[in-house]
Parts: sequence; C-alpha cells; structure tokens
Amino acid sequence: MRQIAFADTGEQVSELCLGTMNFGHRCDQAQSDQILGTALDGGINFVDTAAMYGDGACETILGNIIGDRRDDIFLTTKVHAGVDAETITSSIDDSLARLQTDRVDLYLIHWPQLGMNPAEMMAALNDVVTAGKARYVGCSNYPAWLLAYSNAVAAREGWPRLVNNQIPYNLVERGVEVEVLPQAIYEQIAITVYRPVLMGVLSGKYRPNEPIPEDSRGMGDERVGRWLADYSEGIMAFLAMAEDLATTPAALATAWVLRSPGVASAIVGVSSAVQLETTLAHSDLALTDEQYERLTGLFDTAVKEVAGGEFANLRRELALLG
Repeated sequence: MRQIAFADTGEQVSELCLGTMNFGHRCDQAQSDQILGTALDGGINFVDTAAMYGDGACETILGNIIGDRRDDIFLTTKVHAGVDAETITSSIDDSLARLQTDRVDLYLIHWPQLGMNPAEMMAALNDVVTAGKARYVGCSNYPAWLLAYSNAVAAREGWPRLVNNQIPYNLVERGVEVEVLPQAIYEQIAITVYRPVLMGVLSGKYRPNEPIPEDSRGMGDERVGRWLADYSEGIMAFLAMAEDLATTPAALATAWVLRSPGVASAIVGVSSAVQLETTLAHSDLALTDEQYERLTGLFDTAVKEVAGGEFANLRRELALLG
C-alpha cells in the first residue's frame, strides 16, 4: 500500500482510505471488525467516519472494535450537522464518546451552509484543536473560494488552517478540476476523494441497458440509472479497458482518480472483508500517461473553458500542469 504525505502536516497516510459508512447499516459489528482488520493488515491506516452515518451508529461500532489499534489509525470524523460554534464543539465531544478515544486525527466540517459565519467556525475549530480533541481540521464538499477565505481568517488570527477537503470526484463528476484541484496543488491541501467509482456505476456492478438489481444501492438512487443511460458508450469502453488490463473496473476507476493532479487519497467503501481483499489485491495498479489520457477521453465530462482571451495561461489545464 502506497503511503502519501498528508498536506503539510508531516503525517503519512495510506493512499486508500477506508470508508465506514456501511458500518451499522449493511455491516454488523462482527463484519465491521473483519473489514477493519483486513484494511489494517493490507496497509490501510486512514479511516474515515462521520457523526451523521447511521446517526452515530457507525462511530459507535468503530469505538467498539478499534481497541488497542487506535495508534495504528489516522482517524477522521465530521461535525454532525451545522457549522456554528455550539454544534462544532458539542459534536466532537459526542463523537469522541462514541469512538471511545480522547482525540481524532482529523475533524471535518461535513457540509457548508448558506449564511454560515467562517470566522465563528474557524474559532470553534481552533478551540477543538487547542483542547487536544483533534490534531488537524479540514472540510468536506467545500468550493475553493470558501476554503481559501476560511484559511485566510485562520492565518489572520493564528488558528489552525483547514488542511483537507473531502470531495466527490471520478471520471464523470469532474467539476472540481476547475478550481478545487488547482488550489490543492498550490496551497498544499490534501484532497480525499469519495465516490471514485460513481456509486458503483464504474465498478461493473451495473451495466447499461440491463436492469438494476432490486436489492442494490443503485435501485434507491435515481442518479445511477441516469448515469448509466447518459454515459453508456463510455461505460462500456471503460469496462472493456479494465478487461484488457486484467484488472477490476473499480481498481481502474480508482487508479485514474489517484493519478489525477491534486488528489492525495481515495475513499473505498465496502460491505464485506472479501470485497476489500479484492480491492487490496489490485491496489498497486499505476497508470501510464497514455492509459490515463485514454481513460480521460472516454467520457465527455471535462468542464469546457471557452473563454480565456489574452489570459490563456490561467486556464485549468495549465494550472494543473504548472
């Protein structure tokens, strides 16, 4: 398992991050324990959870199963809901109680909200770090401008900055390439990607023009059927490329994400230890430049930049490569 530098913190984390959203939902405590053990044995030390997952059930299970392995894990959780000071400071206490630990390594604001007060938010996160309840802070689903503004407030006041942004990114959802990824490169923000396989659409689990299994996650989310219809040609070419490379579609989709400029790590969510073993068996896949470009061209999903004029050097493509 490749290890990567996490922003400018001096920490090393695994390139794959174990997502635990299924703990307490599709996985009971025994199954969750098997998954966590498989992850650690496979070199994954980066574990992500959130207070919102199962309304705390996910954190509770993690707290029950981590035991003496706590120091082997770079543990991340997120504010339950809200960005005000009271929610931030109370949510961390609730999370620590459920996780049965005295601190997390990374504490994230889960979602930005309209009307939020970044100064109040950053002050509360500073209190959390000062109290030793989190070592680092970050955010999830932030646009680049809000992250930059929040960190400007932190720099002005001498508070800890946001070192991580957790975002959805894959071969179809590529809007973050315009601002978020260039910002990550130049400001040393660790980007953690969720949905690298597009909710299973890029895993081979679903096929265009075939029924979606009734017991699957895809049946309960209209986006899966829409993506299968809108990108059917690209999906079939993508699946064929995975077969040509003798790898799994999920491994190929994740390798593309990890090869993309600005990305630090990718979250893998599984519902069984066997599923994770398959993921780990293909985790060393590294794409050549030609393979990366070929994959990128399968889907007409890059954000089009038709303007630029005399400032073509500021376009996203050059910003990422510079």
